[in-house]
Amino acid sequence: MPGLVVFRRRWSVGSDDLVVPGAFLLTIHFICFVIVSVSLVIFEYNTRILSVKLLFYHLIGYLLILFFSICVEIGICVISMRGSILDAEARTSINIWIYLKSLVILFDIAWLAVGSVWLGHYYTTAPIDDPKKVYIAIIICNWALVVITLITIWCTFDAAGRSWVKMKKYQRSMRETESRFNYKRSNSMNRNWRQRKVMRAYQDSWDHRCRLLFCCMGSSERNRNSFTDIARLLSDFFRELDVVPSDVVAGLVLLRKFQRLEREAIVRQRKNGTYEFLSGVPITERTQFLALNDAKNYDFFQTVIHYMYFAQGAYGWPMYVIINRSKMWHLVPELKCFGCCCGTSDDTEVIQDNCCLCNYAALKKTLQLGDIDIVYATYHVDVGETPFFVAIDYTHRSVVISIRGTLSMKDILTDLNAEGEVLPLQPPRDDWLGHKGMVQAAIYIRNKLQEENLIERALQRNPDRQTHTFDLVLVGHSLGAGTAAILAILLKPEHPTLQCFSYSPPGGLLSMPAVEYSKSFITSVVLGKDVVPRIGLNQMEALRADLINAIQRSVDPKWKTISCSVICCGCGPEPTSVVNMSGQDTHINQYQEERGTARSTSAHPTDSSIALTLHQPLYPPGRIIHIVRHHPKPDEQKYDSGWRNVLKNREPVYQAIWADSTDFDEVLISPVMLQDHMPDKVLAALKKVVSCRDRTVKACTTRRRNDNTTITTTTTVTTTTTTTQNTDTRL
Repeated sequence: MPGLVVFRRRWSVGSDDLVVPGAFLLTIHFICFVIVSVSLVIFEYNTRILSVKLLFYHLIGYLLILFFSICVEIGICVISMRGSILDAEARTSINIWIYLKSLVILFDIAWLAVGSVWLGHYYTTAPIDDPKKVYIAIIICNWALVVITLITIWCTFDAAGRSWVKMKKYQRSMRETESRFNYKRSNSMNRNWRQRKVMRAYQDSWDHRCRLLFCCMGSSERNRNSFTDIARLLSDFFRELDVVPSDVVAGLVLLRKFQRLEREAIVRQRKNGTYEFLSGVPITERTQFLALNDAKNYDFFQTVIHYMYFAQGAYGWPMYVIINRSKMWHLVPELKCFGCCCGTSDDTEVIQDNCCLCNYAALKKTLQLGDIDIVYATYHVDVGETPFFVAIDYTHRSVVISIRGTLSMKDILTDLNAEGEVLPLQPPRDDWLGHKGMVQAAIYIRNKLQEENLIERALQRNPDRQTHTFDLVLVGHSLGAGTAAILAILLKPEHPTLQCFSYSPPGGLLSMPAVEYSKSFITSVVLGKDVVPRIGLNQMEALRADLINAIQRSVDPKWKTISCSVICCGCGPEPTSVVNMSGQDTHINQYQEERGTARSTSAHPTDSSIALTLHQPLYPPGRIIHIVRHHPKPDEQKYDSGWRNVLKNREPVYQAIWADSTDFDEVLISPVMLQDHMPDKVLAALKKVVSCRDRTVKACTTRRRNDNTTITTTTTVTTTTTTTQNTDTRL
C-alpha cells in the first residue's frame, strides 16, 4: 500500500510485496548459477567441435545473465523489505530495480531461445553426454521460471491502472493549485470526468473478473445483469482505496491480534460487567444461557437439532459424502441407475437430479430419524433460484420446506447480490428490506409452491393421519437460512402457525423492523465465530474501516507482519504495534476511539473529498441461539464439581446463549471463522451442547448418590456405636 506504479500504470501489487517472489527467484537462480559454474569447471569442452564450442560459450553467457539476475534480485529484496506498509517513501528506488529486472528478463528469454535452438540442432549429435543433460535441465527450469513470472505479471495487471495514474496526477495538480492560490475545492460529492472514467474502468474490470470466474455458467441475460450489479457493488466498495491484496492479509493479521487485546482489556477492566469472552461474545450477568434443565427448553432445543437434519439433507450427496466418508456405499441401495427399476421406488416427485438420483438417495439416508415422507424435491439451480424439498414429518406433525445453502457458482452469485431490496409484502412496507439475492430466491420458491400447489398437496397427503392439521416449518442453512427466513415472512399471513429454523443465516439479511417482526416465529442458530452471520454490506464496510485503521497503526514491514501468522513462524516476535498496545489500557482505549471514528465517517482516509459507501445495516433474523465454546484451563475453579468432571477431558464445553441481532455487527478474525459455518459442524455442536448437559446431570446425580451413601453409612455407624454404649452401660 499504495499500489506499485511502474511503466506509467498502477499494478495490483505493492512495492513491499516483492520480498517473497524476489527471494524465490534468487534461490532458483543461485542454484542454477552454482550448477552451471560446476559444469564449466569439472567437464571438458572440446571447442574445436562446433556444437561443443557453441554450448561452452552459451553456458558462459548464461552464467553472466544469472549473475546479473542474482544481483538485481538481491537489490529488489533489500529495497522491498524497507519501511512499514504505508511508508512507501523508503522504497521509491524499487522502480529502478524493476526496470533493471525487466531488462534482464528480456535478455534471459532471448538467451533461452538461443539455447532451445541449440538443443534442436545439436542435442543428439553433440559428443558430450553429461553437459547436455545439465544444459537441458537448466533450459527447462528457466523456461518454467519465465512462464511463472509472466503469469504473475498477468495476475497483478490492473486494467484501470493507467487511468488511475492519470487521475492521481490530476488530483496532485489540483492540490498544488489550491495550496498556491489559497482556495479550497467544494465538498460536493460530484466527481470530475477523470474520476468517473476510473470508476467505469474498475467496474468493467470487476465485471470481466466475474465473467472469467463464472465462465462455465453461460451468458444469459440474468447472469449478465447479476455480473453488472456485483461489479458495481464491488467497485463502489473499494472506491479509490489504494490497497492491494497483501495489504488486506496484513490488516487481517493485525486486526485479529488487536481484537484479542481489546477483549483482554475489557475483561481486565470489567467493562459493562464483562468477566469473560466465549467465542468472542462478552459474558456478563445479563447474559441469558439457554436453561436446558428446564423440560420445555430442553424439548425445544431437541427440536432445533431435529430440523438441522433437514437443512443438512438439502445439500444432497456432496455433503453426505463429506460427512460419511467411510459409509458412502450405504447410498448404493438407494440409487436408481438411469431411471431403471434397480433402486427403490416411491411416488416422490424429483426434479433435475442426476441420472442415478444421488441427491435424492442422500436425502433419504440423512432423514432416517423418524417417520418422514418426502413429497417433492427439486435440484434446479440458477441465479436467484435455489433447490429445495418438501417433506412430511409425522413425528413432529409438520410439513417441512427445506432450502439448500450455497453449493454452486450460481449460488455464489445469489449470495453476492447483497444490496437491500424492499420485501414484496401486501400492504408494502418501505422500511422492510432484505438481501436482494435471497429475496429473489424466496419469491421463486413461493411462486413454485403456488404453481405446483405443494403445500396443499402435502397437507392432503394422508388424511387418515390428519396431515391437514400439521403445521408448516421452514428450515435452511446459510443461503437457505436467509431464503427460508424471508419466505417465512412472505407466507406468515397465510399460515399463522408457521415456524422457521434458520441455521447460520447471513448477517446482512433483514432490516431491523423486519427482524423485530420475525422474532415471534423465526429461530436462528449461530456457531462460535462463524463469519457468515457477521457479513453484510454494513459489516463489511466496518471491516474495511477496521482494516485501514489497523494498517495505519502498523510500523513493521509487511513481510514481518504476515510472517507472524504463519504456523512455522508463529513463535517469532509479535508486530511492534501489537507489543506497544499490549497491557496498555490507554493505547487500547485510543485504538477503540480511532476505530469508532473510522467506522462512523464516510470520508476516504487520504482524501476527504471522496465519499466511501455506507449501506443501511441489515441483521440476522429472529431470535438467535448462539452456540459458544469454553476452553477450560488446568486451574479452572468456577464451575461446580459436575462441570469439573466434564472439564477433565480437556475438551471445549459447548453452551447455548440467547443473543441479539446487533451482537453480530463485527467480523471476528479467527482460524475457525469458516469452519464454524459448515452444516456438519453446526449439527455436531448442537449435539455437544446436549451432551455436555447430560454429562453434567449424570455427574451431579452420581455425586448426590455418593453423598447419600456416605450419609447412610455414617448414620449406620453412629447407631451401632450408640447401641454398643448402651449395652456397656447395662452391663
